[in-house]
Amino acid sequence: MSIVLIRSLILYILVIFSVRLMGKRQLGELQPSELVITILISNIATLPLEDTDIPLSLGVTPILALVCFEVLVSWFNLIFPKFRKMISGSPKIIIRDGRTDPEVLKELRFSVDDLMMSLREKDVFDIEDVQFAIVETTGNISVMKKQTVDTPTRDDLQLKTKNYDPPQVIVSDGKIIPQAAKTMGIDGSIEKIIRPVNLKIQDIFLMTGDIQGNFFIVDKKGNAPHTIKSGGEIL
Repeated sequence: MSIVLIRSLILYILVIFSVRLMGKRQLGELQPSELVITILISNIATLPLEDTDIPLSLGVTPILALVCFEVLVSWFNLIFPKFRKMISGSPKIIIRDGRTDPEVLKELRFSVDDLMMSLREKDVFDIEDVQFAIVETTGNISVMKKQTVDTPTRDDLQLKTKNYDPPQVIVSDGKIIPQAAKTMGIDGSIEKIIRPVNLKIQDIFLMTGDIQGNFFIVDKKGNAPHTIKSGGEIL
């Protein structure tokens, strides 16, 4: 039993390392070559677990070889566009200028139901609202709505505004996130910031802040959250 546990732990760490090395993608976003490698790795990893007579090296070696091969393929994809197109394919335009192309749909083996389902996943329930749609190499559909039905932006409404990065988590479960605090320029003044709400850092479950100096604080007791505005106002 101990041998199986040790093997499981080693293979678990190895598979996690392999997946991280190949990049952060969801299963539905994998390129064909990445999906093949992922399936092969999962199948190979089970062999030394199902049969303890198989040396662990016979599972570890092919996994590492497959990961190295995938890294090389990714590198070639970046350098040689023709190789990338051969391995991953190319995006296909299925709707252009509001007109659906049945021939491309047949080439992709996309039925009308597949098309409508993919559009609904993009919050489009009427194909008449689509100006342009393209099927990516991952199989996902990217959709651009017609200008007349698309959500207006601040530029469309002629509203002037500045661009800011989103708030960052500064304190998580009573512990300061050093990189976030340093980025915000408050790595030495967090205790001073939270002093008006009568909390200590170890009492904070979550604290976020933005570059404008606004902070949102949730304590560990489940009390109403505190909002500290840049001017010092507490809500």
